[in-house]
Amino acid sequence: MTSLSTLLDDARALHPDLVQIRHDLHQIPELGLQLPRTQERVLSELDGLGLEVSTGESVSSVTAVLRGARPGPTVLLRGDMDALPVAEETGLDFAAGDGRMHACGHDLHTTMLLGAAKLLAPRRDQLAGDVVFMFQPGEEGYDGAARMIEEGLLEASGRKPDAAYALHVMSSWIKRGVFTTRGGPMLSASNRLRVTVRGRGGHGSAPFRAVDPVPVACEMVTALQSFVTRRFDIFDPVVLTVGMIHGGTQENVIPDEVTFAATVRSFSPEAQAVVKDGSIRVCEGIAAAHGAELDAEFVELYPVTVNDVAETSFVTDTLRELHGEERFAPAPNPVAGSEDFSRVLDEVPGAMIALGACPADLDVANAPNNHSPRAQFDDAVLGDGAVAYAALAVQRQQSGG
Repeated sequence: MTSLSTLLDDARALHPDLVQIRHDLHQIPELGLQLPRTQERVLSELDGLGLEVSTGESVSSVTAVLRGARPGPTVLLRGDMDALPVAEETGLDFAAGDGRMHACGHDLHTTMLLGAAKLLAPRRDQLAGDVVFMFQPGEEGYDGAARMIEEGLLEASGRKPDAAYALHVMSSWIKRGVFTTRGGPMLSASNRLRVTVRGRGGHGSAPFRAVDPVPVACEMVTALQSFVTRRFDIFDPVVLTVGMIHGGTQENVIPDEVTFAATVRSFSPEAQAVVKDGSIRVCEGIAAAHGAELDAEFVELYPVTVNDVAETSFVTDTLRELHGEERFAPAPNPVAGSEDFSRVLDEVPGAMIALGACPADLDVANAPNNHSPRAQFDDAVLGDGAVAYAALAVQRQQSGG
């Protein structure tokens, strides 16, 4: 039986190698579903570990299966690999260029999952079950998890996983080295509302001879804010943020049309159904009142990330036993960020876990957040994450089920 203390000791010994891997990955950020250089590095690190390794057919994914010596539960561990189209401004000596950056910490996730594979592979004789390592591209808006599931991820070991876990580092708001999660909704669903208001252009000096789509669109934006504060229970909230609006060419020309787009976040299927129908109806009513035409589209992107209550309790107990009581803080509320790991949790009971990675010399309350060009993540947590992945697999198999 694998002890947590020996896992911790081996993780500490592995730390220098993990730092080098993370720095190397940080300097080769790749976007979307095709990550050839990142995939190549992952494959090279897995080589020699005795895993059953396969790669994606249409995406640069890597799936590796570690066979335990005895029958038991199959545990899936996820690490996402893609970066963001963000020009790095950290000033780090291993900073990336070319307008791309691992601004969400996926280089750490990939490194931690590789670390878990390196910790668990020598212990295969002590494992009662299989471990599936899911190295995923395209988390940042490309639904890479869905693509991997379509290509057979959940059958990689020959049976559907009994449990699935993912870690996500945070550059702010959680103290360095502290883990947090909660049962039930952990992250929101993500949807997109895109609206085009079609009027009739004209001269800015004579708006009565035109149908001006600019004030109509502006009225829609403000009406949508009232809509989400009046139609939803505060304990089942909706967030709607208009992040893009375009229209016109100069100040004295009334344009023919204005387009705006919003991200819409919700935490239950019921709230999502209401906001999907209601947001479009609000815009249709305003357009009709002004004699304008409307094209509106509500696109469902990622579902709510829902942590299984029993698995979350198991995760909580394991992390407290592994790292100590002071290193775990229950999440009081879900977060309005979204994750395509929700696709896995829709099929397999498990949990999404956050880990604070704010550098020690920064104020965690004011440090640049994930996705910022100045976001920084502390290498010190690499071993913590790797051993957490490994411990969750070992303990879950020892618990049976």
